[in-house]
Amino acid sequence: MKKRTFDIIVILLIAILLIILNQFDLLEKSAKLMFIPILAFYFIGQYSERKFQK
Repeated sequence: MKKRTFDIIVILLIAILLIILNQFDLLEKSAKLMFIPILAFYFIGQYSERKFQK
């Protein structure tokens, strides 16, 4: 899998997750929940940097 394809997939997953959280009004109720996906995608980004290094 190319890095660009991986990046597009991750961006789509983030968008879908945020839309779902917004539909359930979880983003407005607690700001703490916003850090969970950010932290998860930070580690996914670290993994992709190591895996797709040139």
